[in-house]
Amino acid sequence: GLIAITKFVAAGMTGSSAMLSEAIHSVVDTSNQGLLLFGMSRATKPADSEHPFGYGMELYFWAFIVAIFLFAMGAGLSLYEGFSKLQTPHPISDPTINFIVLGLAMVFEAIAWSVAFKEFRRRKGARGYWEAVRRSKDPAVFVVLFEDTAAVLGLIAAFIGIALSVYYDNSMYDAAASLAIGIILAATATFLVIECKGLLIGEGANRDVVAGVEGIVNAQEGILAVNELLTMHLGPEDILLNISIDFADDLSSSAVEAAISEMERQIKQAYPEVKRIFIEAQSVIGHQSAQTRN
Repeated sequence: GLIAITKFVAAGMTGSSAMLSEAIHSVVDTSNQGLLLFGMSRATKPADSEHPFGYGMELYFWAFIVAIFLFAMGAGLSLYEGFSKLQTPHPISDPTINFIVLGLAMVFEAIAWSVAFKEFRRRKGARGYWEAVRRSKDPAVFVVLFEDTAAVLGLIAAFIGIALSVYYDNSMYDAAASLAIGIILAATATFLVIECKGLLIGEGANRDVVAGVEGIVNAQEGILAVNELLTMHLGPEDILLNISIDFADDLSSSAVEAAISEMERQIKQAYPEVKRIFIEAQSVIGHQSAQTRN
């Protein structure tokens, strides 16, 4: 927030469109951090009668709002400012102030980016970076990482644009930098919208979790077949698990109950993020028949 105020002052004193776009970007970033914190807070609310599965998906909703806000406000206003500068060009009066502000902002943004990157790298495990982003169920991590990346790229674009404007005495480079910042924000927001949309409408657990659960279930005695295994993330660390199982006909009801209890114990021990488990005892034929009717 303080960086945003500093950028607005510098933009007002120098007339730089790129600096004004960066100021807008900082305001959007600050607002987005507040929205994510609000979403994280709301997501911790305990379940109640109106929301029996809890409020974990609030985080997904607010992350989606952040992506929309980044696109509409950050990218939209930056592009508007760039086009305005192209139509009514005016020189930058005192570029030194811009360079000082941009230099300090680069230092602060680089520190913020390194913190976000270290957290992302810690969580990604052995997966590649792109795979980790696509499979991540915690938008608070990858949204902040991509926002900080866009912030660093935007500062570089502003620095280059202002430097070229001063060197060539041509304000078109300043306008081009503003447009570049808008394009960077639009691309970042589009990617975040796509990722957050998938989480918001309900994504299943990662393949390794599903495979592990299947292994636990199939290892139980008296299991003839797993008819269906469905998962959905209700939050980054909150997975809903539904399983339809064909138990052996010679098992007593008490044996089936014991097998279900043992499966639940093993699954939750291996995967603590699986918070709710619903197991249905159903024959393969009965399950197929029900699926056909649906």
